[in-house]
Amino acid sequence: MSYINMDKKTLIIISEDDDGHASLIEKNLRRTGIENDIIRFRDGEQTLEYFTAINSDLHNSFILILDLRMPKVSGVEVLHEVKKHHLLRKIPIIVFTTTNNPVEVDRCYSLGCSNYVKKPIDYPDFVKAVDLIGKFLLVNEMPILEKEVII
Repeated sequence: MSYINMDKKTLIIISEDDDGHASLIEKNLRRTGIENDIIRFRDGEQTLEYFTAINSDLHNSFILILDLRMPKVSGVEVLHEVKKHHLLRKIPIIVFTTTNNPVEVDRCYSLGCSNYVKKPIDYPDFVKAVDLIGKFLLVNEMPILEKEVII
């Protein structure tokens, strides 16, 4: 398996239905020094459609920051679908959501999430949580998704 560090080749995908949360996530990731391209999807269906569309022409590497409570297709279903795919399952997925229910946390780790972070309610704590996620991303190695002929 090949790895790259968190450089500009890693595409950050934010799957978040709340416009305010999505904006705060992106703004505060930028404040930590992340300059990567960031794209945002408003529901799980858009997220899965994106991954389906890139299936045969994969980007070098991805990180998915995933909310669980989304319309159309839940974040849990997105997590399940991405992690069951033979190429996409290497994508690091950070669940960033409002619940810290132990059953939900366990379920997400069982499905293959890389990290589970509860979204703080208070603005300063929310900013701090995203800052820590950004700093964490900056020091990690990311798997490269190898292109493969899809039959």
